[in-house]
Amino acid sequence: MPHSSLKILLRFLGSMNLAITLLVAIAIAAVIGTVVQQNQPYGDYVLKFGPFWFEIFKTLGLFNVYSAGWFLTILAFLVVSTSVCVYRNLPRMLRDMRDYREHSQRETLLRLPHHALVANNRSDDDNIRFISALLKHHHYRFRLHKDGDTLRYAAKKGAGSRLGYIFSHLAIIIICIGGLLDGNVPLKVAEMWGNIVVETRRIPASSVPDISTLDEDNLSFRANVDIPEGKMTNLAFIDYKDGYLVQMLPFIIKVEDFRIEHYPSGQPKSFESDLLIIDKSRAEPLRNTISVNHPFSYRGYTVYQNSFGDGGSKLRLKAWPLRKEQPDLEIKATVKEAIALDTTAGPLTLEISDFRPFNVNPDPLGVKKFVNFGPSFQFKLRKATGVANEYLHYMQAVEKNGAWYYLCGIRSKPSEPFQYWYLPADRERRLDRFMNFYRILLDDDRLAKIAAETARSSEKSRRLPRQDQLAVSEFMLKITQQFVEGGYQHINARIEQAVAADKRQEVSALYAAVLRQLLKNVYRTVLAEEGAAAGQTLDAFDKRFFEDAVNAVNAAHYYDSPVLLDLQSFQHIEATGLQITRSPGKLLVFPGCLLLVLGVFFMFYMPQRRLWLLVGQDDILLAGSALRNRYDFDREFELIRKQLTQSE
Repeated sequence: MPHSSLKILLRFLGSMNLAITLLVAIAIAAVIGTVVQQNQPYGDYVLKFGPFWFEIFKTLGLFNVYSAGWFLTILAFLVVSTSVCVYRNLPRMLRDMRDYREHSQRETLLRLPHHALVANNRSDDDNIRFISALLKHHHYRFRLHKDGDTLRYAAKKGAGSRLGYIFSHLAIIIICIGGLLDGNVPLKVAEMWGNIVVETRRIPASSVPDISTLDEDNLSFRANVDIPEGKMTNLAFIDYKDGYLVQMLPFIIKVEDFRIEHYPSGQPKSFESDLLIIDKSRAEPLRNTISVNHPFSYRGYTVYQNSFGDGGSKLRLKAWPLRKEQPDLEIKATVKEAIALDTTAGPLTLEISDFRPFNVNPDPLGVKKFVNFGPSFQFKLRKATGVANEYLHYMQAVEKNGAWYYLCGIRSKPSEPFQYWYLPADRERRLDRFMNFYRILLDDDRLAKIAAETARSSEKSRRLPRQDQLAVSEFMLKITQQFVEGGYQHINARIEQAVAADKRQEVSALYAAVLRQLLKNVYRTVLAEEGAAAGQTLDAFDKRFFEDAVNAVNAAHYYDSPVLLDLQSFQHIEATGLQITRSPGKLLVFPGCLLLVLGVFFMFYMPQRRLWLLVGQDDILLAGSALRNRYDFDREFELIRKQLTQSE
């Protein structure tokens, strides 16, 4: 490259405009990284921004800004630009720090904004003693030499401001290099060359192929792993793009114990883990306890207490039937394990994804800010086609408007909120009474018998011939079956199809009365099976329970499942969520930040100032200059001028 071209390139790379442009770009990237939550699963971004903007943001690398190729390129350019700037200006800065400029001419000094002439009535020896003492008093370093009949003083202070310039520029270089070290540049290069492929399948870590596994010598990473109590691992998972990578560790982490403290409301107060580090290079294992904001560092790796979750709790479930001919099932399940279920709706796979012993939610009664709803478990029922609904069930009944209900949530998409099916609880706050009520509604034989008995006992139908009574009972049975299949909505749809518009209201009222009569007798049958006396009047609790039960049956068709899973008991096994990082760049970033603070301090609080005094036979020329803080220098210059005048 010709010398002139190299000079132009260096001038461009070391220009202030380029540096400011790069710094503004980094500032914008930092704002984006703050506004857009980083390193989340791609599915979360699709739900939040939609498919269109997701693709745009993904292409721009906004979901992992600080490791994006364009951001690392900006950092690299900033390192080069700042390095060139230091290379070009450092020699001049060092010379300026040493140079007193003692050969400045009188005409030049008179053109300075700060200059003054003071009469000289002292001898040279007196002037030397006085002026030297005066400059020292104001913390100036000076040089003195005699030029004929003139004494020349060249003084300066605040040379550290030049050090501030050097420190601040070196700090930017060091910080950016630290950012590049922690930016996973080798990982991106390996991915670009096809040496690393992101794993997107949900498979055991032991089944992840080598091409998706990173060795122990990976320079920098941020990974997560959940470890149940009593278990151990020597790997962690890096969330990367639309999948993950397995990061191997040079030691084994075992969780000996995990503890959570709760507030009286049930909210987590603090949690900590007792870890055992097993390293082949150590004769004895290393024990340490970590908690939030109190990590543990070992061999350049830092282990943070990041979260907590379920570590494979054991659940005992009862599957109540919600379809005809579906038997009761007793299920023993483990969280995060799949179980095959044989139901009347076909084979299903039960996938329990989470269990929580506490659920602190806003108080629906408004008495307290928060209330603990008790244990819950979240699961999916997946059909053979792969389609699945997601469910959230609470183990205990929850009070609402003076009554107690079991909450059974369902949703078909993760982006949707759970829609809850409210099932009334009996006096013992159990689900048995409602499920027995629903069980009879699913049993055509029992329901037909109750319908026949209802028809015989009715005042109006009692006087009818037996054949007509059978027709009435069949009519009751048919309406009730339609109600169980699709609620009032299903019955109204049938009425709209078969009845003229001017008769629909009358027919609907008739259907509702017949349906309600049969449902009430079904409910009385349930009470009789519980030991209630025949013909016993319903009290306020039973009346409300009946209304809630009818409403629950009316909404049952929205709960798309052949069974209702009821949590009977559990053995809670907790897991600690650890974040493991390796960040060699922070060893540079922290000193770089300290150097930057020193640089800014030197530049703003140690401004460079210069004074010249030319002591002639008749007068003394005082001149000065300052790079910044001109107002302070005005006062200092005026004070020195007055002190020179007072010495006459």
